[in-house]
Amino acid sequence: MRDSLDLSRRRFLERLGGVAALGGLGAVAPWAAQAANIDAGGGDVRIGIIGTGSRGRTLLQNLLKARGCRIVALCDDQAPHLAQAQKLMPQPAPGFADHRAMIDAGGLDAVVIATPLHVHAPQTFDALDAGLHVWCEKAMARTVADCRAMVARADTAGKLLQIGHQRLFNPTYLKAIKRVRAGEIGTVTQIRASWHRQTNWRKPVPVGSALEQRTNWRLYREFSGGLMTELGTHQIQIANWVLDDVPERVMGSGSICFWKDGRTVYDHVALIYEYAGGRKLIYTSLLNNRRYGCEEQIQGSKGTIEPELGRIYFENAPPPVAALRKLEDDVAKGRKRPVPIGGRTWFPELPIVTPGESLGWSDYDETTLQFEAFAASVRANKPLRGALREAFHASIASLLGEQAMDERRAIDWPRDLTMPRT
Repeated sequence: MRDSLDLSRRRFLERLGGVAALGGLGAVAPWAAQAANIDAGGGDVRIGIIGTGSRGRTLLQNLLKARGCRIVALCDDQAPHLAQAQKLMPQPAPGFADHRAMIDAGGLDAVVIATPLHVHAPQTFDALDAGLHVWCEKAMARTVADCRAMVARADTAGKLLQIGHQRLFNPTYLKAIKRVRAGEIGTVTQIRASWHRQTNWRKPVPVGSALEQRTNWRLYREFSGGLMTELGTHQIQIANWVLDDVPERVMGSGSICFWKDGRTVYDHVALIYEYAGGRKLIYTSLLNNRRYGCEEQIQGSKGTIEPELGRIYFENAPPPVAALRKLEDDVAKGRKRPVPIGGRTWFPELPIVTPGESLGWSDYDETTLQFEAFAASVRANKPLRGALREAFHASIASLLGEQAMDERRAIDWPRDLTMPRT
């Protein structure tokens, strides 16, 4: 198994190296340039996982494959989650019901946080204050104030804070951004992004159970921003990355228009994020139709890139209208014939259907590489340059979008929420 993973990793890094060979990777994605030169040597980073629900168990399996990472403790306040995680471990690891007890037990270098959004900040504070490095799932926190406080606390503690945005390490996305910056699709003026699902997003619990809000926390505003924080942060991060900027303002509309089941977060959102120069991200997310799924369309004057699909398309001039071409030929040759004047004078501009070109794929999971980069950064006590900035801006943008929908007005981006480049 390890030999297979090592081969897959080598292929991944070769592909990542191919992106670097295009030139300028350090400027486009400095964190990825750092990840491409990971030294697999050195001791393992001892990691405790806080939160072993469905997402936490997925991350656990990524960590088991990641070089330089060793899971030494597990924590969840729901015993069934903890038991399921223990079954995935190749060797037993101590289990805890309280993250503070796990931290106090010692023997950790870092924690991975995969808990409901509203507790990201306090759990991050506890870990940082104990001298531990932190990898935390996106979005960062439930409020703008907590997002800012997490960055400040990590800086004060002198410890790493990394947020889970795996597309930052995906070779397909890296190639896409590189080709955008190289001008291959011309001037980018608009990005369309959507995350559409056909699901109520609800996990079954007994009617009237005290577990309802603990289990279905994504559906309640006290604990989550719903579609914006759980899904939208990913694609807002992509837009910020492509446009190399943060939005100037956001406007939008949100509603509970299909799943009228007591939830308090929107099940349908539509927003426009405006960037300098009139550029825009148009974002929609809903939970009652999956036809278009998860996608981004980076639209430039010369072409379009759809990184989620791994394709690039180029604008082609439409062929001349056959009747006009015939008329030009007749005039040039002095021929006369009846000219039809009836019939349709307008035809709908249907989507251009072309196969495009592949951006390339990788058989190595970008989340696993993200953890390898985190481990290397912990050993060096040196953060991945620019990665926290990307995550912070995406989280802030999602929360401002929620505010714009709630208040039914455009919200300007506060300048003091723009992190400086490092």
